[in-house]
Amino acid sequence: MGLVIAPSEQTNEMSRNKTLIQLRDIQLVYGVKKSTRTVLDHINLDIQNGEFVCVLGPSGCGKTSLLKIIAGYEKQTAGNILIDEQPHPGPGPNIGVVFQHANLFPWLTVEKNISFGLKMKKISKIERKKIVEQYIQIVGLKEAATLLPHELSGGMKQRVSIARALAPNPKIILMDEPFGALDSITRQSLQNELRHIWQQTNKTIFFITHDVDEAITLGSRIIVLNGKPGRIVLDEKNPLVSNDDIDCRELDGYKEFRHKLILKLEQ
Repeated sequence: MGLVIAPSEQTNEMSRNKTLIQLRDIQLVYGVKKSTRTVLDHINLDIQNGEFVCVLGPSGCGKTSLLKIIAGYEKQTAGNILIDEQPHPGPGPNIGVVFQHANLFPWLTVEKNISFGLKMKKISKIERKKIVEQYIQIVGLKEAATLLPHELSGGMKQRVSIARALAPNPKIILMDEPFGALDSITRQSLQNELRHIWQQTNKTIFFITHDVDEAITLGSRIIVLNGKPGRIVLDEKNPLVSNDDIDCRELDGYKEFRHKLILKLEQ
């Protein structure tokens, strides 16, 4: 197995417009008979290969439930989901997940945490070592490779979590408010690193946040989920997406676009 960190222009062009995730009339209902609660209602969504989709929404609108359905951790009550044009079989190696809390194995070092998914895929020890070294370099943890999780800061733990999700080379990365518990400086640093990783790897990223500026900073496309039950109330390309480490607040049109998103969040 070979790991390609920077896909060629030809590869990008061939795969860029391919629909990787298809959601059709997804509904999620909890409970039975009279004590039911509809969490998601008629969610229809196509996500193209290589998109960075940020999902904005207030607490309780079903953002995490939607992510869990795409991950295969939760089964929708109604509707269909296709991953790479195939019925969704459930959790698998083609989908990596990063949660708000890193959930690292406390008894494993940084490099062994990152290697865990590769070992499950029965990748050879030599190849595992090569891949782990690449991702340790990408997330800037070369000096911490042999440390245990309790020796790491919160930001370092999330770097390990991201590297662990990326190392098995999944097609899709799902992220549920991964920087929500971090201080603002660490958060901004990791946002920049994540954008660089996305640019390097061309992964499809589905990123949940309640932070409008974070969505504008990261997403190539922004979806607003709102209501109880949750419904998509806005879905559009991010006009402010940038390849550079620029504060989104300095870009022309920032105030207008941010105001548009907030209005949808307050509906």
